[in-house]
Amino acid sequence: MNMIKHTFLLELRKINNLSQAFMAQKICVSRASYIEIEKGTKELTLSQAQKIAEIFNLSLEALIAGKKNSEIKIFFKKEKKRKEVQEIRIDIPQKNLKKFKEVLLYILEKVGSKPNVGMTVLYKLLYFIDFDYYEKFEEQLLGATYIKNHFGPTPVEFKKIVESLESKGELETVKSKYFLHEQTKYLPRRQSNISILNAQEIKHIDDVLFRLSDKSAMELSDYSHKDVPWVGTEDGKIISYESVFYRTPETSVRIYGED
Repeated sequence: MNMIKHTFLLELRKINNLSQAFMAQKICVSRASYIEIEKGTKELTLSQAQKIAEIFNLSLEALIAGKKNSEIKIFFKKEKKRKEVQEIRIDIPQKNLKKFKEVLLYILEKVGSKPNVGMTVLYKLLYFIDFDYYEKFEEQLLGATYIKNHFGPTPVEFKKIVESLESKGELETVKSKYFLHEQTKYLPRRQSNISILNAQEIKHIDDVLFRLSDKSAMELSDYSHKDVPWVGTEDGKIISYESVFYRTPETSVRIYGED
């Protein structure tokens, strides 16, 4: 059913301060599928349209026509409101510094000896490990906080993690030259404890490293600059995990189909 203007759905949702996760739950689809509906790239079924009309206290005809009642007020039972707030909070990274340490050491064990893998490359590998995982599975792997800077996404927790590992003699920082550029490399001084990772997480990390770890810092920066989460964020601001569902085919890693 493609008669409903997707911009109208977006307007209704924002006016009523509802999350995409809440709307997806109400019409029994995944959050990613609802985002496709809101973008106009996925059609609504008749039953889904009827449910949306009920949410906003509209007739199906009014929804199709794009007409809203400016006096509409939507009320929910308290338990449903709490559920919505919990789902909104998924956009706030669930920091797991211990897991971050072990994943960083694991990455260094696997690809740290490659001549191209310095601090800038590590930043991008961590970013794509985190954001690709979120797009694929709608769950956080590290949940690190990334900000947008000129060279691409930067993990805020990275410096603290490195300092903590160095203070315990578990990591060493080395300055070197890579072609004509100064490079900061990191040498692991102990093995990573991958028991805190499940099989799915390990496979995902290995897949990202296989796909991206041979690229130069410039190539990875250019690649990250094509990614919608980075493009849609203001300089110096935190990059939202939810924006992975707006990725273009160039950087998307999820196959979107019918739920």
